[in-house]
Amino acid sequence: MLNNNYEPLSVCNVRKAIILIILDKAELVEKRGAKVVRSVSKEFPFPSIVKLAHYVKVPYKRIILSRKNILRRDKHSCQYCGSADSNLTIDHVLPRSRFGEDTWENLVCACVECNNAKGDKTPDEAKMHLIRRPIRPNHIIFIKHFVESIEDCWKPYLFIN
Repeated sequence: MLNNNYEPLSVCNVRKAIILIILDKAELVEKRGAKVVRSVSKEFPFPSIVKLAHYVKVPYKRIILSRKNILRRDKHSCQYCGSADSNLTIDHVLPRSRFGEDTWENLVCACVECNNAKGDKTPDEAKMHLIRRPIRPNHIIFIKHFVESIEDCWKPYLFIN
């Protein structure tokens, strides 16, 4: 679902999209192939992207710092060795003992082995380098993780090549 200015807002189900279209609260931007949804008297194209008819002011979308969201941001893989072990922990890049804080830029996913090997050191001291620098995610990253697959027609709206 896009705001009136084509900014991505959220992912909604087909039912909600069709209801918004029927109520003239949204318009169809992209349909999904030749699929249709039929009622007794009407036929609607299967919506893939809808745009709201009126601009909705949305407060700054701040992603809550949580273990689950750090795992999502790091794609459930260790940021030191890249393993997708099911036994992942959260590591402080700058350890707490050195006044490392609980921030998006200081927390990463790490497997138990890497977290234990790094211990109370910085990555440079432990000679362990991060695969990706930790950053504060935006809501578009979480839209991408929310859906199983991103349709090609969504990519221009989510700024994905």
